[in-house]
Amino acid sequence: MRIISGKFKGRRLQVPANITARPTTDFAKEGLFNFLNNFIDFEEITVLDLFAGTGSISLEFISRGSKKVVAVENSKTQTNFILQTIKTLDINNLTLLNTNVFQFLKTCKMSFDLIFADPPYDHNDFAQIPDSVLNTNILNPEGIFILEHSAHYDFSAHSHFKSHRKYGNVNFSIFE
Repeated sequence: MRIISGKFKGRRLQVPANITARPTTDFAKEGLFNFLNNFIDFEEITVLDLFAGTGSISLEFISRGSKKVVAVENSKTQTNFILQTIKTLDINNLTLLNTNVFQFLKTCKMSFDLIFADPPYDHNDFAQIPDSVLNTNILNPEGIFILEHSAHYDFSAHSHFKSHRKYGNVNFSIFE
């Protein structure tokens, strides 16, 4: 896993073999962040990373100077890896929560400028994730919600859908 840009640009992190997450590919991550560069001042935003997996997306936002990132991951194996990475890189503005994403969404009192979700593609409630996020008050009024998904999903009919980006086999639906 590689950090594409920012303070930790080019830094490679060895993901343990027992991690069950599917990290966003470098190609897709680079494409997404190039797209976001046109709309976001990374140093001015707070970010929520749902289904954080290896922490790759959280680390990319941190590396680019985001004010605060909250990462939510249910797997203890993945959270242990992210905690180790936070310590190795001496990061102090990344909060990691080892909890169920849907429970977190029901109780979260914070709000964010950007929310990113990369759930397992075979998650039983995948199609409901946009509403689970957008029907709360956790996305700031001018905020952006990005959902990573496979080609099997099409969210273009959703009332908050803004655009779609595809990088290789990775799809991102962007909501406002």
